[in-house]
Amino acid sequence: MFVYSDVFIKLLVGFVFMTLLINFSGKGNLAPTSAIDQVQNYVLGGIVGGVIYNSAVTLIQFVIVLLIWSLLILVTRYLKIHVRAIGKFIDGGPITVIRNGQLLVHNCLKANLSAKEIDFKLRTAGVYQINDVKRAIVEQNGSLTVLRQGDGSIRYPVIVDGQIDYDVLELMSHDEAWLLAQLKQHGVENIRDVYMAKYENHQFEITRYETD
Repeated sequence: MFVYSDVFIKLLVGFVFMTLLINFSGKGNLAPTSAIDQVQNYVLGGIVGGVIYNSAVTLIQFVIVLLIWSLLILVTRYLKIHVRAIGKFIDGGPITVIRNGQLLVHNCLKANLSAKEIDFKLRTAGVYQINDVKRAIVEQNGSLTVLRQGDGSIRYPVIVDGQIDYDVLELMSHDEAWLLAQLKQHGVENIRDVYMAKYENHQFEITRYETD
């Protein structure tokens, strides 16, 4: 039997859980930048939408499912921040698909982009000649960042969340020994003390974790 009071209570519980999860896990899922943000939205919406009209699922069962999913999301977010391999697996990273006017087919396939999709993204960015592109990068949310010939350089953090991004380091044509020496000159002894570090125009922009 369909009971409106049951639907109302489940909707209220679902609303409270969604609000708490957004506040605890950050605002990223309001403007998704990675796969985990999208998955969180889809699954949570599916759980709430699929349960509220199903009288066979009790309120206690509904709450338990929401708790399990919320715990899974929070643990995943913690791991992707503190364990680079997991973060790389979940979020991926920027992939260069055009370098100095040359289309990198291998990287396009790595990003699961067909020639038609690449052409569409370039036209959407106002690019009609690949030779005009100094670098085109597929970001982790699927968008395309285009740097034209004559433009400045795109800045990517070489250290994020206390961990070195070796792909960016390779893009800069430097190695870990060089990075460690540069950080030491800036008074940084431990990489884990660095929240984010960017390098542009031969200068570092370093942001550390708060120490107090």
